[in-house]
Amino acid sequence: MIAMIFAAGLGTRLEPLTNDRPKALVNFNGRTMLENVAEKLVLAGCERLIINVHHFPEMMKDFIHSHDFGAETLISDESDMLLDTGGGMLKAREFLESEPHFILYNVDIDCDIDLDVMYSSHICSGALATLAVMDRQSTRNLIFDRSMQLCAWRNNTTGEMKYSRPIDIGNGRAAAFSGISIASSEIFKYITETGKFSITDLYLRLAKTEQIDGYLHSGRWADLGTVEKLRAAEKNIKP
Repeated sequence: MIAMIFAAGLGTRLEPLTNDRPKALVNFNGRTMLENVAEKLVLAGCERLIINVHHFPEMMKDFIHSHDFGAETLISDESDMLLDTGGGMLKAREFLESEPHFILYNVDIDCDIDLDVMYSSHICSGALATLAVMDRQSTRNLIFDRSMQLCAWRNNTTGEMKYSRPIDIGNGRAAAFSGISIASSEIFKYITETGKFSITDLYLRLAKTEQIDGYLHSGRWADLGTVEKLRAAEKNIKP
């Protein structure tokens, strides 16, 4: 198994903690966010980790090269341009398409999802991509049909909608994206976007013609993207 950790973000919402380091190297529960996610992926069976870098790139490279994550680590260098999640995945194509399927994981997410079970579900479904989602409060939701195929996106604050497939929203299943997904390497054949673009927007476009599934999970989940949320998540972790 291989995985990509999206670790290139600027971390502006985490200031002042990111004034002198990249978001991925901010400490969470006694270690860096990067180490936290890498451990989860290695425990799930990942033997290769691709990590993208942009903010404080040399610091990130030095940290990666000086640490043993328990798996082969490769760097996707976005020093020249921050490419967002979709563009970041596309730039790392040469690393990712060496395997039939790969995991994508945001570095600022702490989650106790069983990646082994999700991975098996993805393989069995035949989906082009499978998105981890939860029943929780969120400013944005993905909307799925009864078979958990992606149909739409909704901004719960503004009411903005983006549709992939026709659906009666009243009959749809709304869930929040967990920042974790699994994709088939076949996905690269369908990408027409270039430069900087969101992987969520990519999934919404592909869902018009391809099978993009939601995988419902429960348990602990936390967004570590602000100082307040990070500290709250640390308090919620049981010793």
